[in-house]
Amino acid sequence: MSVAVAAPGARTPTDWSGVILKVYVALFLGFMFLPILLMAGAAFNANPTPSALDWRGFTTDWFTGRTDEAGRVIVRGLPQETRFLQGLKHSILIALGVIAISVPLGLAGALLLTRIGSKATGPLYTALVSPLLTPGIVLGVSTMIFWRDAFGVQAGLFTAMLAQSCFIASYCMLMFMARLQRQDRSLEEAALDLGASGFFAFRRVTLPYLTPTIVAASAIAFLQSNENYNTTFFAIGSSWTLVTEIGARMRFGVSPTINAIGVIFILLTVVFAALWAFSLRKKTA
Repeated sequence: MSVAVAAPGARTPTDWSGVILKVYVALFLGFMFLPILLMAGAAFNANPTPSALDWRGFTTDWFTGRTDEAGRVIVRGLPQETRFLQGLKHSILIALGVIAISVPLGLAGALLLTRIGSKATGPLYTALVSPLLTPGIVLGVSTMIFWRDAFGVQAGLFTAMLAQSCFIASYCMLMFMARLQRQDRSLEEAALDLGASGFFAFRRVTLPYLTPTIVAASAIAFLQSNENYNTTFFAIGSSWTLVTEIGARMRFGVSPTINAIGVIFILLTVVFAALWAFSLRKKTA
């Protein structure tokens, strides 16, 4: 059998598929991360109009603020932005409440859909997933009106928490369903055959199996709650969160302190992601 040998000095054919893939990956990464890099650069620019290109010197004033000897504010940084700080507290409180509501509701819905086998499963699944397709404005306004008219509860942090839970619980339910569909049901059946009650079998067999999903669903609920704007804005009334306050400020121009907040959140995300990856590596080692 003869083997073709390239002649010395002959050109190797260009792998255009590899070139196109590399160009696509480069464009994708640039599209994703270039705006973030520009925002981070603007957070350290002394220019009061946020810009990474019109450079006027390096500064950290947007993170720390600056006062004169008499204590008068010269540059408003994050410590002077009390509404931002209060909005962050509101965001965290709402997110914790959303976790407390959405995770149990999502788990209950997932158990209901994966444990029953009837003709009602299809319509019930559609009804439980429908909040994901409902506009956030509708969820926020309807929640606010319902609790005000039916129970006399004025719009605030509580109604924002309930409005967010309407659709975040659906995300949690889908995550639990994916996990439960991979569960070996024979373990539960064995526990029941050995005399365990249904609750005991769920607590000792199913719940430990769902622990990773509970943690993941809680993290997703926390992030979804903090970044949500539409539903929160129409359900929170006169109160505010960090996201709604930033949205309100955008009508009057972007402040460099918003860029500083973005940098802090990016750093926190990177740190938590690194810690999570490190913990997973230790478990698999």
